[in-house]
Amino acid sequence: MTPATTPPVSSTSISVTPHEIWHRSRGVLLAFLLLVVAATALAVARSGGQHGRLDPRSADRHGSRAIAELLKEHGISVRVVTTVHEAASATGPDTTLLVAAPNLLTPHQHRALRTATTGTTGRTVLLGADSLALATLAPGVRAKPGVPVVARPPYCSLPSARRAGAVETGGIRYDAEDLDVDAYYPAESLPSMLLVREPAASDTVLLGSPDFLYNERLDHQGNASLALQLLGPRPHPVWYLPSLTHPSTTGSTADDDGTTNGRSSFIELIPSGWLWGTLQPAVAAVLAAVWRARRLGPLVNERLPVARQSPRTSGRPTRLPRERGPHLRSAPPPRPPGQQEPRAHRRRLQLPRRGPRSPGSPALRDRQGRGRPHRSNWTPSGCSSHPA
Repeated sequence: MTPATTPPVSSTSISVTPHEIWHRSRGVLLAFLLLVVAATALAVARSGGQHGRLDPRSADRHGSRAIAELLKEHGISVRVVTTVHEAASATGPDTTLLVAAPNLLTPHQHRALRTATTGTTGRTVLLGADSLALATLAPGVRAKPGVPVVARPPYCSLPSARRAGAVETGGIRYDAEDLDVDAYYPAESLPSMLLVREPAASDTVLLGSPDFLYNERLDHQGNASLALQLLGPRPHPVWYLPSLTHPSTTGSTADDDGTTNGRSSFIELIPSGWLWGTLQPAVAAVLAAVWRARRLGPLVNERLPVARQSPRTSGRPTRLPRERGPHLRSAPPPRPPGQQEPRAHRRRLQLPRRGPRSPGSPALRDRQGRGRPHRSNWTPSGCSSHPA
């Protein structure tokens, strides 16, 4: 007999094709792309108006390069500083220190500025200072609720204000008692510009709104004239832009300007808005993955049908359940002539159990009605050794 060959087993592929992956994930990818585009557009729109705000090097609409160029035409160069240490070192009898954002400074930095400007004959200009900044930089002055920025007449006898005429002022208003002050551009009975005279011939100018220093507004009304008269009398104007990358501390490890020693990490330099914007699509991606998940619990075994070759199907695969019991067995091969008949036939024909040569073959042929030599009708296609 020839050795039996094992037929190839055909398996059903469960691998995912690239087309199926794209078909399933294109909705999530499209939503993520739209979210990134919307976040970028929103960030650009919101940062465009404040980019370079009050920076004398910026030509944006909220920058102040126009006034710096105007002073340069009069032979006055503006120096830009970004730390309290630089601002305090630059103060002197012939300097005008303009603090663009005094409300961003800490009490420690306020005290450092106050110490540097006290006792000099210079001028300090504070733009939009609130009550916290005024408590140290201009003691005795109180901040009042703001008003809209519109063109207002000076309503004072000061020659510089009268020459400037109407100026676009407003914002925070100021109230001072028992101080030597000059009030300008009143709004609802309180001035939006205040000049506080200090001892030693120094003075502090409080402006409720910095709008008249913007590039887009400098040529309106008398804005340019007032800016020149505030910054031009002394030959060395110093423009202090507080830097948000220098967080202040009050501990012993802080520098003179209130900044901590060492370098800031990359995460610390990223604005909080960008971190929050990155967290939103990350959470959306996790939720989308949970939504698309096919199983939320542990994996379980399943009895799935498999394709097997059967000798009864002429080589065509059929789907049979996988069983752990005995496999299908073929019937025994045909018995050659002359061998003993099965016991069932011998009992049916009432033949002896044993004998050298069984006469059952002729009797069996007569029983079947065949006159020619008998050829066994047992075929391998049967599933058992018993006849049907």
